[in-house]
Amino acid sequence: MAFVEDPTDFLDDFGVSVTANGTTGLGILDMPGEYVADGRVITNEYLLRAETSRFGFVTYGDTMTVAGNSYQVREAPLMIDDGVFCLILLTKIAVAVAHLLLEDGSFFLLEDGFKLLLES
Repeated sequence: MAFVEDPTDFLDDFGVSVTANGTTGLGILDMPGEYVADGRVITNEYLLRAETSRFGFVTYGDTMTVAGNSYQVREAPLMIDDGVFCLILLTKIAVAVAHLLLEDGSFFLLEDGFKLLLES
């Protein structure tokens, strides 16, 4: 006989509130750092681990609220292990909070750490 475990038991300890298309549940948001621009910039990726039965339906471009912040889905969810959980790659929806000028041009520093390079 297989041992059946409730996925919410796993999420109760570390999960945060997640809402997408009228569905609410818990998920675990990871923000691993990643080097970009030949290692000159560190940026955060946003990766949500959630129940497939609740959030496996989201698609590219959908908006999700995670712990009170808005994110946009970057890819279709990827089921992991036995498919009870899925990973959803997200982009934080942010507004420019600072403008910095460099010798070779200027860029906007966005709230989530991404930079937009502009020609001067």
